[in-house]
Amino acid sequence: MRLDLLLCRLRFAKSRAVAQRWIGEGHIRCNGERVVRIDRPITAGDVLTLPIGRGVRVIAIETLPERRGPAGEAQAHYRVLDA
Repeated sequence: MRLDLLLCRLRFAKSRAVAQRWIGEGHIRCNGERVVRIDRPITAGDVLTLPIGRGVRVIAIETLPERRGPAGEAQAHYRVLDA
């Protein structure tokens, strides 16, 4: 699944355009490496580092979502590692 689509479906970004801007500006890391391609494929088991507000959130992708659903459904697809 494309990274921009995943960020939108997991409700970290309000739209794919916002997700694409974050990726283009180099704010997202996948498995410790800065992501520069918007269409970078993401699979279950990948670890993403995201800027959330004034902090940073590290998550592990458990499963890939089929759709952009409610927040509870989205949270079932990842595990927070930095809590």
